[in-house]
Amino acid sequence: MTEPLYMMSDDDKDDSEGATGVATKTRPKTQRPPMYKVMLLNDDYTPMEFVVHILERFFGLNHAQSFEIMLMVHKKGLAVVGVFSFEVAETKVAQVMDFARRHQHPLQCTMEKD
Repeated sequence: MTEPLYMMSDDDKDDSEGATGVATKTRPKTQRPPMYKVMLLNDDYTPMEFVVHILERFFGLNHAQSFEIMLMVHKKGLAVVGVFSFEVAETKVAQVMDFARRHQHPLQCTMEKD
């Protein structure tokens, strides 16, 4: 039979009850910020080519992707162009709306919480 390598005496047990250890901080779980969908809405006046240009310029899409989304806006009445943080979505909506107004098009761009 083997004996334990270390046996606590009664004196050691008393000391260990009040001993302090390393304090650990509990980190609060950080939540991801809410995301927002940016959408384009269909109208009867804005040219399709202008919508494609908007998608390429402000959303970094290639021509084929832009054309596909433009057709979705045209056929379904609206399409989600992208999902972004609040600040990015707000900026994109403002850029699109300003650009459309400067070119005298009634194109509508909105955002809503994802």
